[in-house]
Amino acid sequence: MKIKELAKLVDGQITGAFADDNYEVEKAFASDLMSDVLRFSMDETVLITGLCNNQTLRTAEMADLRVVILGRAKEPDEEMLKLAKEAVITIIKSQYSIFKISGILYGAGIKPLY
Repeated sequence: MKIKELAKLVDGQITGAFADDNYEVEKAFASDLMSDVLRFSMDETVLITGLCNNQTLRTAEMADLRVVILGRAKEPDEEMLKLAKEAVITIIKSQYSIFKISGILYGAGIKPLY
């Protein structure tokens, strides 16, 4: 699924760096614990989280994630947006809960990471 489709499904707004119109997400992983993110191969995966800080983007960068969905109406600050642009990570902001975002994406055919 393309990034713009993900954003539309979760009624989200794209911020940060827009990774690529052709980038396809196949899997999702929801976590606020960044050490769990680093345990798995994150190819073609979107991270769904409510953790809205620089650690989230540093972890995403280390895990080669290209898309992060911030749930629970979290707002990234200027430093976080700057890091997203430097690392070419797309941030999608959504008002929905992490649970609702996960359910919507699962219902749309996005597979769980494991």
